Amino acid sequence: MRRIDLHTHTYFCDGENSPEEMVLSAIEKGLDVIGILAHSFVQEDPEGSMPIDKQAEFISTVNELKEKYKNKIEVRVGIEMDMYSRVDTTGFDYIIGSCHYVKKDGKLRAIDISEDDFISTVKELFDGDYESAYEWYYNSLSELKNRTNADIAGHIDLITKYNDGNKYFDTYSEKYVNSYKKAVEKLVEDGLVFEVNTGGMHKYKSEPYPSKQIREYIKQRGGKLMLSSDAHKKEDIAFLFDRYKNEV
Repeated sequence: MRRIDLHTHTYFCDGENSPEEMVLSAIEKGLDVIGILAHSFVQEDPEGSMPIDKQAEFISTVNELKEKYKNKIEVRVGIEMDMYSRVDTTGFDYIIGSCHYVKKDGKLRAIDISEDDFISTVKELFDGDYESAYEWYYNSLSELKNRTNADIAGHIDLITKYNDGNKYFDTYSEKYVNSYKKAVEKLVEDGLVFEVNTGGMHKYKSEPYPSKQIREYIKQRGGKLMLSSDAHKKEDIAFLFDRYKNEV
């Protein structure tokens, strides 16, 4: 099986290292394919995303690395396209579609910046009702393909980032299960591959995105899974891949 990591970030958005440093680290770790991508620009929340005027430079930089290291590793250039982003995706080899926000009553609020922000978002948009928040999130996620034209669905249960131990809502409740199942069914129908994203396990999560129960449902529905690290620094490429390699 080829060792592939298609979800890594550089200093073109919110990562620490250069694209070349990420490629060299991937070679050192024995990967066959490394994907370098950047967060798409979101007008309402530009911090941490790639400015539109840097997009051409980013694509050119990674394409140069493709040629430079073609005898050592396959390099691909991608974009993590948020549902609420509107940028030209011409020139990218692939798209990871993600949802980092909820949008309600014209207000766009992040769900993954910090735990305090998450609490504030649910309070402001859903009167503190976490069940309404995740229902809204998964209902929105069903439109991921239509809004991003993605090839891969990124961390589809990001709404659980601060919910380890069911701190805010019960992920085994009938309402929660029905919510994610509807989203999964639509995304499988749309032909997306689902990433098994280990990135949150550095600090917040005890398991990858999505959870084991969701991964099992994806497989049940005939969906495909792939490992990704969501690495924001070179040391984290292929993080915990050996632990979860039998998932895909």
